[in-house]
Amino acid sequence: MGLEQISPDEAIYWQWGWLQLNATILFTWLVGSIIVGGAWLVTRSLKTDFPLSRWQHFLEIVIEAMLGQIREVVPSNPERYLPFVGTLFVFIAVSNLLSIVPYFHAPTASLSTDAALALCVLVAVPLYGIREQGLVGYLKLYIQPSPMMLPFNVIGELSRTLALAVRLFGNMMSGAKIAAILLLVAPLLFPVLTQLLGLLTGLIQAYIFAMLALVYIASATQAHQAPTTRVATRDPQDDEPQPQQGVLHDG
Repeated sequence: MGLEQISPDEAIYWQWGWLQLNATILFTWLVGSIIVGGAWLVTRSLKTDFPLSRWQHFLEIVIEAMLGQIREVVPSNPERYLPFVGTLFVFIAVSNLLSIVPYFHAPTASLSTDAALALCVLVAVPLYGIREQGLVGYLKLYIQPSPMMLPFNVIGELSRTLALAVRLFGNMMSGAKIAAILLLVAPLLFPVLTQLLGLLTGLIQAYIFAMLALVYIASATQAHQAPTTRVATRDPQDDEPQPQQGVLHDG
């Protein structure tokens, strides 16, 4: 993919009539195959007794880290959100990390891939909301705090989906172009530093995308609201100093 090509969609490897195989589709399949194959290799020999394999240790660390992040947003039953949010994070993170491989074009640098991921979030939010609160309870969220807010809430739902796609596309596309430009200008030093920074940026973007999706789901399910607890009231008399027992005081 050259500098003049903004998206991997423009890199066509094969075409027959209206059918075409571009870089986005090819490398999306490749990332999906790596994730599925890696998951199969790691989970085929899971054990509950010691000693555990290194891959199982690594898998448990990753899962616990994801659950910890989800639990900070959704305190109750974070496991129900792990498959969707975790899949988003893993797919984006693997796609971004593989961008350092020569001739690999990250699917997340394509607006079509980012739009598809954002549409998955757009569909998942009402599904989680309806499952937790019912259809009527979820639809009531669109007319809060008053029915006049209905169009604004609908527009907000659509605009944040667009923002998810554009944010991820802009960051990944710009990072790839900057690295390519520096490779032409100074091919020895700057590309290495840029690639290292790109790895960090790619992980951050995967984290931001997954956490924003979780926040949207938590807002739809009201799962982020902790149950109210009763606060015990203190008797003012409890604050009065009490005579100490066992201590003699002079009259």
